[in-house]
Amino acid sequence: MRNIVTVSVLVFVLLLCSSNTLEYRKAYKVRTVVIDAGHGGKDVGCNGKASHEADVALKLALQLGKLIESNLPDVKVVYTRKSDTFVELIDRAGIANKNNADFFISIHLNSGPSAAYGTETYTMGLHTSQGNLNVAKRENAVILQEDNYKENYGGFDPNSPQSHIMFALHQSAHIDNSLRLAQKIEREFKHKVGRSSRGVKQAGFLVLWKSYMPSVLIEAGFLTNPSEEKFLNDKANQSYMASGIYRAFKEYKLELEAMN
Repeated sequence: MRNIVTVSVLVFVLLLCSSNTLEYRKAYKVRTVVIDAGHGGKDVGCNGKASHEADVALKLALQLGKLIESNLPDVKVVYTRKSDTFVELIDRAGIANKNNADFFISIHLNSGPSAAYGTETYTMGLHTSQGNLNVAKRENAVILQEDNYKENYGGFDPNSPQSHIMFALHQSAHIDNSLRLAQKIEREFKHKVGRSSRGVKQAGFLVLWKSYMPSVLIEAGFLTNPSEEKFLNDKANQSYMASGIYRAFKEYKLELEAMN
């Protein structure tokens, strides 16, 4: 009799634990996203003929945040900056970590030959081409404007390929979810916004290295291409771009919550 009671109690506890686990999984929500407008303040980023990366990135970031706030009220939106201010890379990631963000989205604009065009979305990882490395080196070079950057980034040298390689595996725990959103963003840009997509890529970005959650860095186009600069500075087109990122994020959110 005692054995029967013991087994019954054990079964009850297991069922209770299983029920609680299911309830926890069903209750999982993407609650916080941090939106990072690249550069700002003394760091203008790359330049077009009439615009700066920092300004265009901020406009895209604010529009994206507004769409999420208006249409996904259960998601808290945190910005690394909402004005033309300089924020160190380590502090941008720190904002995401402090707020226990479920996702970190960093928005940038690209530079290159005047004929270069198209969008790219990066996740943290090993750059597989010289072009990927060059983008990472350019975006990481901002730390040279920061105080105590050698101490903050463990002696990182933005001009050294070896320094970038050392970060390649840091975000391996989040790579699947990072790639999932990156792919959705590029698909939206290509099929819904009508942009030319250069694809999903990986490289060693410091701002992603220091963030402890799934993260992407979006290069929304080339300011050094006259046609793209004109497109990216048009308010309607900025809205289309922000809407594409929003739709990708919403789809990612719903899929992730359904899986859990």
